[in-house]
Formats: sequence, structure tokens, C-alpha cells
Amino acid sequence: MNMLAPTASTSPDVEERRFLGLPTWIKAGRDLTGGQFSLIEQIIPAGFESPWHLHHSEDEAFYVLEGQMSVITEGGSTLLQAGGFAFGPRGVPHGFRIEGEGPARILLMTTGSDFADFIAETSLPTDTPPAAPDMAFLVAAAERNNIAILGPLPH
Repeated sequence: MNMLAPTASTSPDVEERRFLGLPTWIKAGRDLTGGQFSLIEQIIPAGFESPWHLHHSEDEAFYVLEGQMSVITEGGSTLLQAGGFAFGPRGVPHGFRIEGEGPARILLMTTGSDFADFIAETSLPTDTPPAAPDMAFLVAAAERNNIAILGPLPH
């Protein structure tokens, strides 16, 4: 059995990165949790849509701190307001859209660290000039981290 010691982080100095141009902070990932969990904070503008994707190796959960977002699955769409929570099991295609007039601040949690590793691999320092994402690189990095990008979000 693989036992981990209890872990805590009290440092507010988590490096801000740009993932798909979005302010992103990896609050907990592989180094802190031994690959068992990740916690990511993002600020996302209204109208942003994630790609339609799935996680092969980990479950994902969303918690809305500010703003509102719709979580979309094959079963439909659920609107989450501040304080709202959604859970998505591994292997289930899903995506999200930021709704309303302003940005949303969200926490993304996964039951593993592949998603945090994907963000660490593909995000850029905050002083990097904005540029269109290299989709071939993003798709390959997603595959290396057990994530399948399935296409655009269905409407």
C-alpha cells in the first residue's frame, strides 16, 4: 500500500501562469500530493468555452468561487453560480462555458495530477506575449497526460 504523509501548503506565493491565455494557478499538484490530487484556480472571461474532452485516469470536479459557468455533458447542461459544484467521473466527455457578463473564478480539482501536469507543460509565464495556442502541441500534451481532446464543445 502506498501511504502518503499528511500535506499542507500555507504559501500564497503560487506562480501565476497563462493556460490558453487564462490566469491560472496550480495550487496543488504532483509534487505536493504524490500524484493523488490536483487543485487549480483559474479566472476565465465570459463566453470562454473549453474543448469537448475527457479524462482517462482521473475524476474532475468544478467549484465556482465567482461568476457562473455551465458544465456540459452528453446528458445536458448544468448552470453553476458562485458556490456551485459539479463532479465529472473519468471517461465521461464534458466541457464548460463561462456564462453571464463577467469573468468566473473557479477551482478545478482532479483525483490525480495528470491535469495539473498538462497545465504545467502547456502554460506560459505571465510575461509571455499573447499568441494563438499551438493545437497540435496541446493535443499531444493532453494525450501524454491521459486526456482526450474530442473537438469543440457541442451546441
